[in-house]
Amino acid sequence: MSKATLATIWLDGCSGCHMSFLDMDERLVELSPQFELVYSPLVDTKVYPRNVDVAIVEGSVSTDEDEHKIRLVRSRSRILVSLGDCAVTGNVPAMRNSFPVDAVLHRAYIENATVQQQVPTERLPVLLKRVRPVHEVVTVDVFVPGCPPSADTIYSVLKELLAGRVPDIAALSRFGV
Repeated sequence: MSKATLATIWLDGCSGCHMSFLDMDERLVELSPQFELVYSPLVDTKVYPRNVDVAIVEGSVSTDEDEHKIRLVRSRSRILVSLGDCAVTGNVPAMRNSFPVDAVLHRAYIENATVQQQVPTERLPVLLKRVRPVHEVVTVDVFVPGCPPSADTIYSVLKELLAGRVPDIAALSRFGV
């Protein structure tokens, strides 16, 4: 039996979902014969591969770079999992949606800076006018709420997906937990 390919992606979020992923501890070792981790912020791979079986995405879509990345991930992945409240609803990153982008940049780089008070113009992704959850940009197959979802929830979801089954999310998780 060949291993499933697994990727994890981090968009605009705090990395709490990836920390919960790692909190599976020895259960990752238990599941490891079933998958090959082909892309993740946890490994050094630079290019998102083709034909990924399961892609787990943390974070919301806040920049042009996030939008490009999630479209690429969707086009190269069979199953896309929206992991955590930021990916599912926009959550904390979306709190900036009440303010114009220029006001957000001014607050961050002018008002709150003590040196070099200027908005960067190079090598920074462009902020989108509105932060969006992943499903507003691409089709999502599985939604896993939680801030962050527990390691137990992530383990159950991953175990089901690797077995070719659709996980019962309602039995595993809810928003903000």
